[in-house]
Amino acid sequence: MRPTLITQKKKQKISDDLIKDCLSILYNTCICTEGVTRRLAERNDFVLFLFTLMTNKKTFLQTATLIEDILGVKKEMIQLDDIPNLASLVSSFDQQQLANFCRILAVTISELDTGSDDKHTLLAKNAQQKKNLGPSRAEINQATLLNIPGFIERLCKLATRKVSETTGTSSFLQELEEWYTWLDNALVLDALMRVANEEAEQKSSDESGLANTSTRTQLPQSMKIMHEIMYKLEVLYVLCVLLMGRQRNQVHKMIAEFKLIPGLNNLFDKLIWRKHSASALVLHGHNQNCDCSPDITLKIQFLRLLQSFSDHHENKYLLLNSQELNELSAISHKANIPEVDAVVNTDRSLVCDGKRGLLTRLLQVMKKEPAESSFRFWQARAVESFLRGTTSYADQMFLLKRGLLEHILYCIVDSECKSRDVLQSYFDLLGELMKFNIDAFKRFNKYINTDEKFQVFLNQINSSLVDSNMLVRCITLSLDRFENQSDAKVAEVLSECRLLSYMSQMSMRMSFLFRLINIIHVQTLTQENVSCLNTSLVILMLARRKEKLPFYLRTLQQMEYTEKYPGFILNNFHSLLRFWQQHYLNKDKDSTCLENSSCISFTYWKETVSILLSPDRTSPCAIVSYIDEAYMDIDRDFSEE
Repeated sequence: MRPTLITQKKKQKISDDLIKDCLSILYNTCICTEGVTRRLAERNDFVLFLFTLMTNKKTFLQTATLIEDILGVKKEMIQLDDIPNLASLVSSFDQQQLANFCRILAVTISELDTGSDDKHTLLAKNAQQKKNLGPSRAEINQATLLNIPGFIERLCKLATRKVSETTGTSSFLQELEEWYTWLDNALVLDALMRVANEEAEQKSSDESGLANTSTRTQLPQSMKIMHEIMYKLEVLYVLCVLLMGRQRNQVHKMIAEFKLIPGLNNLFDKLIWRKHSASALVLHGHNQNCDCSPDITLKIQFLRLLQSFSDHHENKYLLLNSQELNELSAISHKANIPEVDAVVNTDRSLVCDGKRGLLTRLLQVMKKEPAESSFRFWQARAVESFLRGTTSYADQMFLLKRGLLEHILYCIVDSECKSRDVLQSYFDLLGELMKFNIDAFKRFNKYINTDEKFQVFLNQINSSLVDSNMLVRCITLSLDRFENQSDAKVAEVLSECRLLSYMSQMSMRMSFLFRLINIIHVQTLTQENVSCLNTSLVILMLARRKEKLPFYLRTLQQMEYTEKYPGFILNNFHSLLRFWQQHYLNKDKDSTCLENSSCISFTYWKETVSILLSPDRTSPCAIVSYIDEAYMDIDRDFSEE
């Protein structure tokens, strides 16, 4: 499409308008003709060339949209390192362009099939890991981004800027007009235009609100907000992926330094969890609670960021403000226990400011959330990740004082929550909140104060052990610790608490153990249900400490006979434990999570598994001693493909 009428020695420079037309034709061809996008994606030189067009402001949006489409179908992830002068390209972007560029980056730094990570079997994942020895392309791309000077700082600024700080109206309008001529069917634009027109109609009867001079100078506020929400979505997604990657600690250090958390705290009421009018932010043909609304996606992205930020990391205390940190110290002093080092070492200049920190704000909105809301799952996950790791009494008391336990029990028991995902997240959170905490069990008993309520609670636990097994583990571990303490308060709660009395019955523990082993098999183990195996191991490790392991194994054998299936539980358990050794004794596996969550040393875990797997049929602690030879089926090799 170059002008070729006059033969010239010099190479013609293509005009911006012509480039725009070319991009427009390519984009529309991709939409209308099947296979074009895929064929363009196969041409690596062309894809990399498109990035060089992004330096031109006039063609930036069209280029970005086309690249996004092409990368969406590209079989192999591109390597950011291959983009010519990537660092200078990124530094040439203004903040608006950088936010749009994040949409493209999202595709290059996310593992291709992380969506169903929990559903993939561990066998398949382990086999895959053996094949992929080096870092993946996504990991290499993450490292490339972190090496771009000032990149994370600019993302933090974008994520935390207020709507009032956004660029002037004119460039925003110009961008909207570009989008409008470029994308006839942009859903987002559809929503933006409707909002703009609604607000403009109040000022003028002219239909084309945007073209009206009074509106040109005064852009509708809700339109600015929508625009900012779209940007923040992309930026938070990129930060979230980087926080979960290999360079996690480096990213943590940077986003703490650039005050991402206090910045988000200041935006919480006005932007992230704002109350919006019914018409303002609904995309065409959707309702405001549907999961594709940008408002909802922003909330979920924000909660996912909080979850990855506080999970097993001492920077989690940045989610509090100074008074709240002082409150944690006071709780420790009052209970006569040493303060947590991470609380003492938290840099007070980087924590949240204002009346409340981010964690407390989250608890407030969590309590007001409607019963059927899809946010409940993400809210519970974010709070639970704050508690994860080594159990901290002060952290638990901080949340207990704010009525979290009663709120969770209300949801599980009184509103009889039916959503499996929400129930699982509530059980996990309840487990972390109550573990080893006698005050929590006392509060539990005060709330679950009738046999009817307790029965509903048990029905919820028993309805799906895959979802509730972490809570079962917490109660088992706590009971064991309380029984070994000679404290009057503990003794009183032990005798009164329905939950502890229930779990102290041997028959109940055996029933849980039997079912936990029965619902999993090596071929069906996933990241989500492997916890059932670890919970069954916790029950047996505590039995071993009390020298009752043979009794437990003999009872399992008797239960098999009662069910008329000799050997079916113990053979399965034997296979599961062999898999456990392969999986957890792998040098890459992080065993600290198992230690921290159970307060049992990993050495004791390993020893217990070895003893159970001993081939010696005379050993009272070996599984094989309890399987009759006729029913023995332990030598099968499990396929790893």
